[in-house]
Amino acid sequence: MANRDGSKSWTENRLTSRLGMQYPIVQGPLGGLSSQRLTASVSNYGGLGSFGAHGLKPEAIRNVIREIKALTPKPFAMNLWVSMEDEGVFTSTEEAFHRSLAPLAKHIESVGGGKPSYRPYEPISFEDQVQVLLDEGIAAFSFIYGIPSKQILDEFRRKEVVLIGTATTVDEAIALEQAGVDAIAASGFEAGGHRGSFLQSSEDSLTGTMALVPQVVDAVRVPVVAAGGIGDARGIVAAFALGAEGVQMGSTFLACEESGANPLHRQALLSGQARHTALTRGFTGRLARGIKNRLLDELNQKNMEILPYPLQRALVRHLSIPAEKAGRSELLPLWAGQSVNLSQCTDVHALLDTLVTEVSEIGGAVQRWSAHRQLENAQE
Repeated sequence: MANRDGSKSWTENRLTSRLGMQYPIVQGPLGGLSSQRLTASVSNYGGLGSFGAHGLKPEAIRNVIREIKALTPKPFAMNLWVSMEDEGVFTSTEEAFHRSLAPLAKHIESVGGGKPSYRPYEPISFEDQVQVLLDEGIAAFSFIYGIPSKQILDEFRRKEVVLIGTATTVDEAIALEQAGVDAIAASGFEAGGHRGSFLQSSEDSLTGTMALVPQVVDAVRVPVVAAGGIGDARGIVAAFALGAEGVQMGSTFLACEESGANPLHRQALLSGQARHTALTRGFTGRLARGIKNRLLDELNQKNMEILPYPLQRALVRHLSIPAEKAGRSELLPLWAGQSVNLSQCTDVHALLDTLVTEVSEIGGAVQRWSAHRQLENAQE
């Protein structure tokens, strides 16, 4: 679909063509807060729904894929973490567990939770997760925290699965392109949850979206998807102005009723509480962005012992599950990006309707302004 001046519409580019999408809007995978319903709803509308499956065992992933396929015939992405655990996870001791538990114990008791006991770490195999994706026949495989082996990537290419890697720095983007991915999600530090740095520490990879995206676009030849801090149509238009061919939005979809977020989380996203976010390792052991609340502030205190990922994540769940039942949002990990307050939509279809309409309107206004400026310059 061309505009009146003959230029291509914002919906027509390499990303939409490669994935068979109508709109270059990717729903962030949302980790454990995605849902089959949300993924299918975004894909049915014409975007790319995604499901974060990194915490699931292979058979559970198989069931999720089949459930999504029952809800949509459209392409969707499954997302995994290449790096499944941090250094030290296999040598972490029972004593370390109890030291990290100590500051949480009073909160667990206050919400009626049982005192957790130490259990040795039982890993989930990334290779086994990948095999399910290959067996079930998905349209797109997105990943963070590294690059799968050449053998794995070759298997996906053989099955014509679109590969979307995540970069938080220009160097990571270059490494992903050299590995042969089809598209790169350039994730700025404004993003909610985990971003997936893999060449340097997360603390040394905190580049903002506005700075990261144009540098990645200049450094690679594959399509770039802008991610992090994009909460409305203005952000989408800005991302395209920076050279992106798609956008990834996570927290904005998280506020929708179709997501896997609990009501307390959605209320926090919509109430204005999400104006204040911060980075923490306290929720999972890996650096991630969430809403500032009592739990985040306490876990960010100096000298707090944080277990390596995913041990810390498992520990905090002993608090978050009973805290949710007790209605105590101040004791919950509440993931959110910095721009989530820009949208108050709670329905996926309504949200996408608004985004598509407003992007077209803003894009038309920008084109008219640009044409006017060109005319003025020609007359000078």
